[in-house]
Amino acid sequence: MTRVRSVLAVGLAIGLMAGAANAQTYPDRLVRIVVPQGAGGPTDLLARVAAQRLQAVYHQNFIIENRGGAGGVIAAKATGSAEPDGYTLFMGNTSVLVLIPTLSRSAGYDPAKLFTPVARLAESYQVLVVHPSLPVKTVTDLVAYAKTNPGKLNYASAGIGNTIHLAGELFNASAGTNIVHVPYNSGAEATTAVLGGQVQMTFVNITGLPPLIADGKLRALAVTSPQRLALLPDIPTMIESGYPDFLVRTFFGLVAPNGTPAPIVDKLNATINAEMTSNEIRTTLGRLGADAGTGTPADFAAFIAAERRRWSAVAKTANISID
Repeated sequence: MTRVRSVLAVGLAIGLMAGAANAQTYPDRLVRIVVPQGAGGPTDLLARVAAQRLQAVYHQNFIIENRGGAGGVIAAKATGSAEPDGYTLFMGNTSVLVLIPTLSRSAGYDPAKLFTPVARLAESYQVLVVHPSLPVKTVTDLVAYAKTNPGKLNYASAGIGNTIHLAGELFNASAGTNIVHVPYNSGAEATTAVLGGQVQMTFVNITGLPPLIADGKLRALAVTSPQRLALLPDIPTMIESGYPDFLVRTFFGLVAPNGTPAPIVDKLNATINAEMTSNEIRTTLGRLGADAGTGTPADFAAFIAAERRRWSAVAKTANISID
């Protein structure tokens, strides 16, 4: 047994030395970043920002490969089985890394087994908005109105099992209300439904929202961020409104196939943290109502695990499944 342990220790040491040596020259060829959606969405845009910054730092090509289908499941499975050498990365988000594998028994993949977290790039938040005809101006007003009129209020979402849907059910559970879920095909359709008065409320991403609020077409009651958002400084957080655990965010981050050498993962993490927290990027993200993510790969792994536990509990309470 002593001899076996010695052999294993030597093998581990050699592996660590090889990984460190590879990290010194990494990257020495093209790197692919697989995006599980088509071009133009927030996941794609952030992947392109990251690729541009990494390319500038390492003087090596980082290309984006958009691979849609099955809500990102196809891309996740394919990328997770790629060679774990640091030359294939995956731009994950809340949907692919948390919601789908948590809410679907048939998803057929476990992100914790497929991927090694590299770095959390950014996170954005939602705004609770209502149609201006609804006689409420605060979250407290909304809860009182909903309880006085049980089952008569509806909230729109982008479909079953998405972040907006779960935010609505978290609201019901936190406030003790029974606001009825009405699913649409997208977040844009959900917002349009509130604008048209077909439903009374929704949780919506802040992008493009301030003009609608300023024009009185929507009334914002609260934001789901830990602090007030710079784009809507007069709108309180859900936490300020009396719900200390009400934090809803959409996150975006790079992961790599499991088994990617730790020195390469750490090198990418350090570079991304430095680049994404620069004043230039912080300003760009701020215009989108988003914050830069930071932390070690271990921090990102713990964050993903915590999000899965949290939304799994909400889904269980509300009996939500996407199968």
